[in-house]
Amino acid sequence: MAKYEKIKALIITGVGLNCEKETAAAFESAGAEAEKIHLNDLLQGKRSLEEFQILAFIGGFSFGDHLGSGTVFANKIKFKLTEDIRKFIADGKLVIGICNGFQTLTRLGLAPALNGKYFEQQAALVHNDSGVFRDDWIHLAANEKSPCIFTKGITTFRLPIRHGEGKFVADEAVIKEIEEKNLVALRYCAPDGSKANGFPQNPNGAINDIAGICDETGRIFGLMPHPEAFLSPFNAPDWQAQKQEGRLPEWGEGKIIFDNAVNYLKSL
Repeated sequence: MAKYEKIKALIITGVGLNCEKETAAAFESAGAEAEKIHLNDLLQGKRSLEEFQILAFIGGFSFGDHLGSGTVFANKIKFKLTEDIRKFIADGKLVIGICNGFQTLTRLGLAPALNGKYFEQQAALVHNDSGVFRDDWIHLAANEKSPCIFTKGITTFRLPIRHGEGKFVADEAVIKEIEEKNLVALRYCAPDGSKANGFPQNPNGAINDIAGICDETGRIFGLMPHPEAFLSPFNAPDWQAQKQEGRLPEWGEGKIIFDNAVNYLKSL
């Protein structure tokens, strides 16, 4: 008998976040029930993490990115929801942070959380080397050795990016350990899957071309690109050429991230 009768995803909204509809649609396309709940309703105890199996920190500009992207949002959560999130993780549930949500995850200390040290910040996303906000399509290579639940079965794929603070940084010792433990789940790469050749293939100057990481359980995942923004094949910049050549797929390439999450929970 399955552990969960229904898979329910919590999409935190409000305070400058703006990707709630796309993220909810992504989880629903994978067979989950997605509910959009304002941050204040969680902080005030009107709703509980206990109701859900997936927690999504979405993209946008939480609190206008004042004091640094994701910082104020992370602090709000840390002072009110730390124990709830600890239990959520201990219960074997899933957490994803996309773009501003990834920035929040690192500031909360939920990823990489080396050696189980949750809520201790070990990495950050800082201003792009280009010095400007970058809105583009990029290629990504997945690490098949990573424990990440969300990236299983992916070799390479394309996703859109839209960020000004996407450069992944950490102390040399932290980088060494996340590499040794295969916690780098996604890297920016060339279109053929080979190593990125600087900008614009690596759009922000991230150390080791890091685009997404997970914790050691593989159940907490953060990434800068937007998989929820590539659910439809018509989102792709070359969809017309694909259609003319008879190779337009049914779904966009970002859907697999959400399928993997829901299928994992259904298998429990």
